[in-house]
Amino acid sequence: MNNLLDEKGISVAMAVIISVIVTGIVVGVAVYMVSGGEDQVTPEENVTAEDVETFLQEQDDDTVRGVLGAASQDVLGQVLQQPREMTLAIEHFSVVEGTTWDGAHYRGAQRLTDKYPSLEYVYREEVGPDQTNPFAEELISEESADIIVGSAEFMGLPLADIADDYPDKYFVSILASDVTTKRNFIRFFPRQYQALYLEGLIAGALTDTGNIGIVSAFPTIQVLRREGAFHLGVKKAEEILGKDVTIYKQYAGDWFLPTEERNIAESLVTNHNCDVLTQQTDSGSPLDVAEEEGVWFVGKDMDVVGEYGWSDTSTVAVSFDTRWEVGYEKMIADYYTGNPDPDTFLYPGMSDAITLADGSTLPTVDIQNNNKIGVNAISPEAEIPDEIIAEVEEKRDLMMKGVWDPFYAFELVSNGTGMEDAPEKGTVVWEAGEMPAKVNLFRDFNFDLEGIELVD
Repeated sequence: MNNLLDEKGISVAMAVIISVIVTGIVVGVAVYMVSGGEDQVTPEENVTAEDVETFLQEQDDDTVRGVLGAASQDVLGQVLQQPREMTLAIEHFSVVEGTTWDGAHYRGAQRLTDKYPSLEYVYREEVGPDQTNPFAEELISEESADIIVGSAEFMGLPLADIADDYPDKYFVSILASDVTTKRNFIRFFPRQYQALYLEGLIAGALTDTGNIGIVSAFPTIQVLRREGAFHLGVKKAEEILGKDVTIYKQYAGDWFLPTEERNIAESLVTNHNCDVLTQQTDSGSPLDVAEEEGVWFVGKDMDVVGEYGWSDTSTVAVSFDTRWEVGYEKMIADYYTGNPDPDTFLYPGMSDAITLADGSTLPTVDIQNNNKIGVNAISPEAEIPDEIIAEVEEKRDLMMKGVWDPFYAFELVSNGTGMEDAPEKGTVVWEAGEMPAKVNLFRDFNFDLEGIELVD
């Protein structure tokens, strides 16, 4: 059966889950789905592996994926209802309260414990690289941690050094640019850039001065990739509306430097006439400046209006929300089904989703604002032309179906700036219609896209 699943493009994890389904004790709903419903195998009857394989061979790829996806959720849900407990441990690089990055990880873990009663979540805050492994071993010995996560690459990478010592545990590091993996050392990042493309469309439509400002952290692949997708969205809005838009970017030097971020945001508004601000930093200073200066703000990582009550929709035009729990649930599924060889490079996007305990379904990332999603997330006070609303709606729908991506649709041309080894200005790094492999998006997206203006 594994050969069949491989041919259908189904992960090894799903193959393991299906093997659990057909061990001879019928899992009711999964069997019902496999049976195709009426007048075939009923939920009370046993289903063999041969029955499953025969059924799957007769289906198209989409049906196979749908059956396996639904079946895996059912099996996972049933397993996690059993008395045997499992512990997810997250080492957060910052505090979790009132933060958009680690706060979103924390919220995701809480959602998973709500869904799966036998799942426990433990954590440590403000963990530096020198503390990662001592805390991990403490979490294993004292809290029986099964999956141990570092919430940022710089402090998560040391977990690779102890992974071999605990072969029955999963170790996880958020992925930025280092693509190191091991059998039980998993790398994980969401395709946030997909939502950033939609934000770019909105920002490009919002500006009246034709100037958009980015308060950026420092040149790193994660930053450049996300800014690149935002830039593509702005340029598409420019094309649709016949506008002339310039993106100005200035680096603060690190992720969380409130004073420097404030100074940059003020300079972008005052010296470059930017009437839309966004950020690739972590403090609330750029939002504060936007509110004070009466310009629009486009947010990242979390719906700060709906989640924390920061500002309101008179300033925040849109943001995007990250549901880290989508990736964590995949890891939990692998761990619970005893998969000895889990997927070690997780890069879920808008076409991947989770169903929460309340029955709502959330994609990995989505535009969101004041607890509203999709085009409804755009501030009602923002005057966005119908053509842009239609473009946002269409491309969001296509990305949620997994049939469109901004890095496939557009030519990616280097600006000659970015990291030290960025390609020369004008170099076509990827042609339109050529989707970069996920490893390339982490290893090789080391350049600004052509047209971004750097501010000293």
